[in-house]
This record gives sequence, C-alpha cells and structure tokens, in this order.
Amino acid sequence: MTSDFADALASGPLVLDGGLSNQLEAAGHDLGDALWSARLLAEDPEAITRAHLAYFEAGAEVVITSSYQATFEGFARRGIGRERAAELLTLSVESAREAARRAPAARPDRALWVAASAGPYGAMLADGSEYRGRYGLGTAELERFHRPRLKVLAAARPDVLALETVPDTDEAAALLRAVRGLGVPAWLSYTVAGDRTRAGQPLDEAFALAADAEEVIAVGVNCCAPEDVSGAVETAARVTGKPVVAYPNSGETWDAKSGGWRGRSWYPVERVRDWRERGARLVGGCCRVGPETITSIARVLSRE
Repeated sequence: MTSDFADALASGPLVLDGGLSNQLEAAGHDLGDALWSARLLAEDPEAITRAHLAYFEAGAEVVITSSYQATFEGFARRGIGRERAAELLTLSVESAREAARRAPAARPDRALWVAASAGPYGAMLADGSEYRGRYGLGTAELERFHRPRLKVLAAARPDVLALETVPDTDEAAALLRAVRGLGVPAWLSYTVAGDRTRAGQPLDEAFALAADAEEVIAVGVNCCAPEDVSGAVETAARVTGKPVVAYPNSGETWDAKSGGWRGRSWYPVERVRDWRERGARLVGGCCRVGPETITSIARVLSRE
C-alpha cells in the first residue's frame, strides 16, 4: 500500500505529538471519566481542536486523534446510540483536520498529518487492562470489536490509522485482520515492558506478525518507559524492515488502583538521535509528555 503519508515517512523522520489528555487537563478539563478525552467529542470538540493545535505549534507534524477510548460500546454505556457514536468518531478526525487547517501560519514549511487512534480493547474497559492484555477473548471476538469503529475512522479519511498501545499478540493479530481492505495505511505499536509485550511475548515474535501486512507501513512502541525504546526500535526494524514509530511515556507509571501517575517524570530527549539511528521514523511522546518536550524532539530531529 502506498500513500502520501508513507512517502513522507520514507523521506525522513516525522515528529509526533505528545499526550492529548495532559494537554486537555492543562487547559482545565477534568478527564476523570471512563471515556477519557473522548467525552469532550460530545461536550467540547473545540477544546480537542485547540489541544491538537498546541502540538502542531510546538513542532509536531503528526497528531493522533481523540478516539483512543472512543468505542461504540463505551458510548452505549452513556446512552449514546450507534449513529451518534459514529458521528463522534468521525468528529475526532475532523477536529484534528481543523487544527491542521489553523496551523499553517505557525508551520508554513511542513505538511501536517492526522493519525486516527484505535486503542486496545482494554482501553474501553477503563480498568488498566490495556497494560496486561489477555482479556479472555479470542482473535475473532477482538476483530469483531475493532472492525466497526476502524471502518468509521477509515471512512473519515485520516492519513493513517494508529493501532496503538497493543498489549499482546492476540490483539495485534485481530487488529491486523480488522484493517484489511479499509484503504487507509496503519501503524501498529505495542506497549512493552523490557524486551516483551505487556502480556509477556517476545518482541521479535510480536513484530513478526506485521512484517508481511501490506496495510502496515510502520511498527513500534508507545505508552512504555523511555528506557525500553532503544531495544524495541532495533528489534522492530530488524524483524520487519519497516519504519519504526516510538512514542514513550514521560517515565512515570500508571497506578490503575489509585487512578494516578507515580514516579519520576523524565523524557530523555538526548536519546532521540539514538532511536533515529536504530530505525525510528516517527518520534513523539505518549502519556504525560507535553508540547515543550515535542519542541525539543523537533529540534533534535531537525538537525539530523
């Protein structure tokens, strides 16, 4: 599969955004909700557009939509029917596009891109199980969960689908089946611990699933500790031969029981060059990484 985005990726590194939720929280929005940032799609979509714009202005060339935790099942628990849920999923892409339309004054020299987020099944459960995987569902059941919203997101015409924070190979296999024939390229990124997926599978086996998937134009890791990135990037590049995506957390750890982040905040911007040398072509941040860090990443990559 070829696309303008794939061509841009082949021509050099692109800067991803940071955590959408922390940017929204910094603007005063309470996201203590099972729908997380997706709640604002219904209540205040302009706030989402402004958060995306902040990342474009900080130096990001790719922003990831607010659809990570947006699912038909999650919306249904709030009394939102399928038709309205589909409208909100579409709006997640449109909000990011609107931010890109507003951004050229700040980024007149660079193309800007939109990645439509599809989080794992565990994100819908909102209990931290995306950091464990192994939900007790088979591949076919997971494919049935993912395919309908991926079809809606693809129909909104993002530049790429971000199949992100995938905790195990069962869900990766389901997602790879679910994106077939949608006509939009995708990246697949695992959340990892050391040299394994969160569910404990070796990363070489995990990345191998995507090696021959035509729809997948990049593979990598996100929502992980920064110190786990270098090895994972090298493994992903070696196993698949594809460009690699890397957007770790700030270094803090999510405590699902308390519903908060713990530990020291650190994002080693000085390692971005190393990630680039190992094969990373999409570099940014995930949870707790804000616009200031994205600006620093952009400065490092602009010197490559």
